[in-house]
Amino acid sequence: MPGTIVFGAAETARTMPMPVTSKTRGVFAIAPTPFQVDGRVDFDSIDRMVDFYQAGGVDGLTILGIMGEAPKLDSEEAAAIVQRVVRRASMPVIVGVSAPGFAAMRSLSRTAMEAGAEAVMIAPLPSLRTDEQIVSYFSQACDAIGHDVPFVLQDYPLTLSVIMTPSVIRRIVEENPSCVMLKHEDWPGLEKISALRGFQKEGSMRELCILCGNGGLFLDFETARGADGAMTGYAFPEMLVDVVRLAGSGEREALHDLYDAHLPYLRYEQQPGVGLAVRKYVMMRRGAIACDAQRRPGAGLGATARAEVEFLLSRLARHDPRARLD
Repeated sequence: MPGTIVFGAAETARTMPMPVTSKTRGVFAIAPTPFQVDGRVDFDSIDRMVDFYQAGGVDGLTILGIMGEAPKLDSEEAAAIVQRVVRRASMPVIVGVSAPGFAAMRSLSRTAMEAGAEAVMIAPLPSLRTDEQIVSYFSQACDAIGHDVPFVLQDYPLTLSVIMTPSVIRRIVEENPSCVMLKHEDWPGLEKISALRGFQKEGSMRELCILCGNGGLFLDFETARGADGAMTGYAFPEMLVDVVRLAGSGEREALHDLYDAHLPYLRYEQQPGVGLAVRKYVMMRRGAIACDAQRRPGAGLGATARAEVEFLLSRLARHDPRARLD
């Protein structure tokens, strides 16, 4: 079927990936968790999904994030998913370990690093409000997981309701050497990127990798502001890879031509509440996963929504043949 990626059944040999550091660049795909219709984890689809991302040219994977439906998993399932992904992937894997308490965070971090993950990702608790509370939380989190474990600082105020100013991020980075990356997902957030790069330029903050989320909705300008790439879950990761590559080579017009072609579908996929259902549906259509089911609570797409997605894909395929799925 044109547009569908077909993967072999043989397991990919595990090679030693590059470490995740403050110099990391590129695209780290935020991966969903594949489920079967009855809600069980679909481990065969995990293999296919990892192959899909690797074929798309991404530089790494991030699993068990918000898009990965991590709160719906028990600890044994989370550990098994980490082990399966790391064993299959020949690129760096970052594992989301955010939890209400440090005991669970410490346990999953240990499991992830022992399995061969390169770093973990930590989001602030939604209850944090003051700057001091936020800074103190990440200091305690580092104590919990170990200061030798590289971590990604997740900044997603639209969902987590925690506001981290550039100055607070600078404090966290400077006080915790194991913080190597910022997952930047503020909105609007372009000025925040400029402020952080300004801190680096003046020498008040050390080097920090900045990868951006929000489904790639602002990636065209985030790269121009100094972002090092993307960390998000768009169903066409190849486009994100191309945008970051074009930004690096200074091909601004080509970058925006490609981005503009994807924007109508990208916008549809980024709808709050339904975005994951759209993304899983298209990944299923592309052959990356066998089923677009979410674990309950979670809703799929109705017939009208599916028709709208197919319409957007048909229009996108006029400009990017990778969207041609029939």
